[in-house]
Amino acid sequence: MDPEDPDLDLLSDIATDRIKIHKCNLNLSCPKHHTLELYILHYAPSSAVCKAPECGVWDAASLSNEEELRKLREETNVDTLKQELERERGRRLDLEQKMSDVLKSRLEDSPPQPSRKQQSPSANGTEKQQKETLCSRLQKWLYDRFGVYIEDFRFQPEENTVEPEEPLSAKRLTENMRRLKRGARPITNFLRNLSALSNWHSVYTSAIAFIVYMNAAWHGWAIPMFLFLAILRLSLNYLIARGWRIQWSIVPEVSEPVEPPKEDLTVSEKFQLVLDVAQKAQNLFGKMADVLEKIKNLFMWVQPEITQKLYIGLWVAFISSCVLPYKLMGFLIGLYAGIKFFIIDFLFKSCPKLRDKYDTPYIIWNNLPTDPQLKERSNATVSRRIQPVVSRSSLATIPSGVSREEESGRVHNTKKGAFHEVFNLPETERPLPVCENGWRCCLINRDRKMPTDYIRNGVLYVTENYLCFESSSSRSGSSKKNKVIKLVDITDIQKYKVLSVLPGSGMGISIATPSTQKPLVFGAMIHRDEAFEAIFTQYMKIVTTGCPET
Repeated sequence: MDPEDPDLDLLSDIATDRIKIHKCNLNLSCPKHHTLELYILHYAPSSAVCKAPECGVWDAASLSNEEELRKLREETNVDTLKQELERERGRRLDLEQKMSDVLKSRLEDSPPQPSRKQQSPSANGTEKQQKETLCSRLQKWLYDRFGVYIEDFRFQPEENTVEPEEPLSAKRLTENMRRLKRGARPITNFLRNLSALSNWHSVYTSAIAFIVYMNAAWHGWAIPMFLFLAILRLSLNYLIARGWRIQWSIVPEVSEPVEPPKEDLTVSEKFQLVLDVAQKAQNLFGKMADVLEKIKNLFMWVQPEITQKLYIGLWVAFISSCVLPYKLMGFLIGLYAGIKFFIIDFLFKSCPKLRDKYDTPYIIWNNLPTDPQLKERSNATVSRRIQPVVSRSSLATIPSGVSREEESGRVHNTKKGAFHEVFNLPETERPLPVCENGWRCCLINRDRKMPTDYIRNGVLYVTENYLCFESSSSRSGSSKKNKVIKLVDITDIQKYKVLSVLPGSGMGISIATPSTQKPLVFGAMIHRDEAFEAIFTQYMKIVTTGCPET
């Protein structure tokens, strides 16, 4: 250590001044002043020892203090600490010099800017780094907080995905029909209960419901009452789902027997199943189309006298809603709805003649035309005569000026040629007027095992004495695929249905003859009832008259 160090001289002077000020009144040998003694011995050099006569203790211990001071200096390593401090000062100066050089070079390379208040380069760099750090932290915080919600509002092109269609399957078709029936059951039960309330099926239940509803409508509680009923229904459904047996219905529910689906169906049974389901779907879609077409025609002024009533009613409702207060308006609507549902509808349903005269909504709905009806009306207007709808079961009329003999002399042809040539019949045999064009169907011969002979598509005709089936795959009149059956040879004829699961009576006719072990089935007939009536009528006519032509 350098004895001429200014820091040590300063400390020595301070210690000397303090000792002189106190005039050595302190007893340094006391344990209380031992800390001050060590401080002075540590920082003061040997020349700073007090020589006052009052401090005999200090003079006596001067040599031992110097020895202790030397030991303390060696233990504290003051020299090493000072050297490290000097090295750090040098490094800091070097870094400041380098920073100043870099900033000067950047200022020289950048274009001149308008004069403004000059700041130190180090301060500018520090502020810029702080701003960038704050911005990055803010962005990260916002993304962590609201990034998920912001991603939801990102615009993306809509993906048009085409769902794969399932192949046609008789089993799948039957299962879907059952699912549709099960899904519509709650709605049908609800509508049936409403109809039972309106028809006073249970007098006590309808009377209680009428009194409760009218009281709620009188006090303006109709909407809260319906909401409470919805909550009550959900609560009951919850209890039912938990296993409670709760059953409440105005009309007793009829449990329909569920037949297990058949696994091993023959080809004819699958075909008949598909046809039965298709018939149900056709009728259902037809009813839905009628409802939609009537609503469309009501708003499109197709029937002006009917739409005019709706137009006037809407104007009356609009003016009433503008003039009358909403509370009074709701009271009147609720009161009318209760009387209409519980009293007026009951009278109309009980007295059909009264309904046909005075039930305005019923009259309007029945008089609304559908698109097929409009088409028939337009055709009748063009021809200026009414054309009655002729069903396939009606007999064809003979044109005026043509005698019965001339009519009987006509030659009826099929797609393959003359009728009598195709089936090798006498020329007098021709189709009855009810089936001049035949009935499209398929012949199911259950005696055959080959698929090509099992089912044949074609057309069925009935003559005065024969039942003729023309196969679509036959190439000539002598083809063995055509079928001719004498009416007198028929032992049994009845309507045929493959599966009893589906409603209706099926779409086939079963005919038994002595030459076949199993009855022949003419299935997939759209007009099955019409064909059955014609065949059965001609069969009974032949059986009762006796001798048919051969």
